[in-house]
Amino acid sequence: MSDSVNQPRTFEVLTAAPVRARRKPRDWPNEEKERLIAETLLPGANVSAIARAEGLDPSQLYGWRRKALSSGLVAPLTETAKKEDKFARVEPVASSAVEIVLGDVVVRVGGDIESDHLVKILRAVRKA
Repeated sequence: MSDSVNQPRTFEVLTAAPVRARRKPRDWPNEEKERLIAETLLPGANVSAIARAEGLDPSQLYGWRRKALSSGLVAPLTETAKKEDKFARVEPVASSAVEIVLGDVVVRVGGDIESDHLVKILRAVRKA
C-alpha cells in the first residue's frame, strides 16, 4: 500500500449563489385593489395576465377578487346584463325625430337617417 498523504491532490472550490431573502409583502392601497378587481371583472379579462402585468402573484389577485365577490362589494355580471339586444329592420320614415331606448341609453336621431348608418350607431351603443 502506498502512502497517499504525500501524493499531490486536486481540490475543487464550489461556489453557490446566495439564497434570496424573502420578499416583504407589499401594502396595496384599497383604491389600487379596487381598480385591479374591476379590471378582472370586465368581459374577456385574463386575471393571471393582469396580475403579472402589475407584478402581483395571480393567486393574490384571485383571492382579492373572491373576497370582494363574497363580501358583496362587487357583483358579477348577471344573465340579464349579458342578454343581447335585438332590433328589427329600420325603415326611414318622414318624421322629425326618432327615439330609441336600449336599456338605460336613449338614442335620438332624425327621421331621415339612413338605416345602415343607424345600425352602425346602435351597434356602437351596444358595445359601449
